[in-house]
Amino acid sequence: MAASSFRIVFAVYPGMTQLDFTGPHQFLSRLPGSEVVIGSPAGGDVPSEGLIFAATRPLADIPSCDLICVPGGVNATTVALDDAFIRDVRRLALGARYVTSVCTGSLILGAAGLLKGRSAACHWAWRHLLPLYGAIADEGRVVRDGNVITGGGVTAGIDFALTVLAEIAGADVAQMVQLGLEYAPAPPFDAGHPDRAPAAILAAYRQRMAGLLPVREAEARAAVERLDTWAIE
Repeated sequence: MAASSFRIVFAVYPGMTQLDFTGPHQFLSRLPGSEVVIGSPAGGDVPSEGLIFAATRPLADIPSCDLICVPGGVNATTVALDDAFIRDVRRLALGARYVTSVCTGSLILGAAGLLKGRSAACHWAWRHLLPLYGAIADEGRVVRDGNVITGGGVTAGIDFALTVLAEIAGADVAQMVQLGLEYAPAPPFDAGHPDRAPAAILAAYRQRMAGLLPVREAEARAAVERLDTWAIE
């Protein structure tokens, strides 16, 4: 990587899933020669699942970046209907070397018209919404298609960040960061994927999400309709 500063912008928003942001941030902030900027629609404090991230910059005030990362959240499809936010995400992404997301952040990239014809990852429960934006849904934990790198659900953000570190700074740097942060997952349960979770647990989770499904689908379709009315270059 060149000696000049490599600017990473996290595009956060109220209601995001904090680990989608803090997991990758912990790793990517250790990229040598990098500058990490936290931007949000209005700037200032951004609430997230009981945590508040202070003093973020308005996205509109950030001129450019080398990498943009958009975290997911339970309201990802809602914030994707915020035209100003989506336009800033698109503006930064079009000038970036890498366009990235974690979890349902890929739905935001899709709403910004950045995933047409691209393979992308998403949380397994919402992956089926990606084709609405012209994307190719991929079951991978980390998926790369050209300069677009996307992570699956929540904790995949750490694997995603290590993939990005290796891409930019090399495998040795990525592994040293992994070692320093002692990332050696050994979960007590093998229930982190629908193919492996006990049937009763999977059914209970699906029931829990059932009420959100029609809302998210409707918001995703509304975002697609907005794309059609934009003067997208």
